[in-house]
Amino acid sequence: MKLAAIDIGTNAVRLLVGEVVTNRTSVYIQKYCYTRIPLRLGEEVFENGLISEQKLEDFLKVMQSFKLISDVFKVRQTRVCATSAMREAKNADKVRAAIEKYAELSVEIISGKEEAQLIFLSFPLLLSENQSPYIVIDVGGGSTEVSVFENGERIAAKSFEVGTLRMIKDKTSKRVWKKISDWLAEKVDSTVKHDVFATGGNINKAHKILGARHMEPIKVSKIKKLRSDLNKATIQERIVDYQLKPDRADLIVPALDIYLFILKQMKSKQVIVPKIGLADGMIYDMHFNHLQSKK
Repeated sequence: MKLAAIDIGTNAVRLLVGEVVTNRTSVYIQKYCYTRIPLRLGEEVFENGLISEQKLEDFLKVMQSFKLISDVFKVRQTRVCATSAMREAKNADKVRAAIEKYAELSVEIISGKEEAQLIFLSFPLLLSENQSPYIVIDVGGGSTEVSVFENGERIAAKSFEVGTLRMIKDKTSKRVWKKISDWLAEKVDSTVKHDVFATGGNINKAHKILGARHMEPIKVSKIKKLRSDLNKATIQERIVDYQLKPDRADLIVPALDIYLFILKQMKSKQVIVPKIGLADGMIYDMHFNHLQSKK
């Protein structure tokens, strides 16, 4: 059963068309199409609280295109979720209504908590034999979600208003760093070792640059070195030397700053990058709900 997930993020809008496959040893998503458009809704929202008419026009073209692509693959169900930028846009209802009218897609504006829940749906599948306590950090353009798991169950989760696009627009409160530190101190037992997982496009790219294999931990010291090297490079040098897309080249350093800050609070020496995201969780959620409906 082919499914389509559209993730309306602060920096980019993504379409994933896939099908959940189950075999004797694993459950995974067979991906037929993945498309990412760097729409950068947050640039306007974090400045003036609105999505402009010009940006809306581009937004509608993207959503209409994604609807057509989904139709070509004859998907059974499409789900559309919007995160931080749409949560804060004062004209979000108008934008959502326009998408429903012109692209025939219903948009859910989900909370940070709901966003985290969807992302983590796939973690039990990745860690079926691992019951060790772990932390998951997801850094986006407008917010960062942190969740704490013990015995396979999530015991705490928090969404913080700090993200890559918010940082480069200088729209991050200085108090947010203390909020993160205090929350971790309260929710994480520092006497117990926790594995740390990181999700998000920027850490995925860092993982690739560092040449790590799938699910292979990368040392924090290597991330620090990469961050330092990237910070010394110009945007054009990042694009050429590190093969970064232009819309990634200016965001990767603030992204690594967020990850490194949290890793420092956790006293972690390494991090695992599973390369999954919100769209993956949406596909799993639709699949599992479909199975439940057949019972």
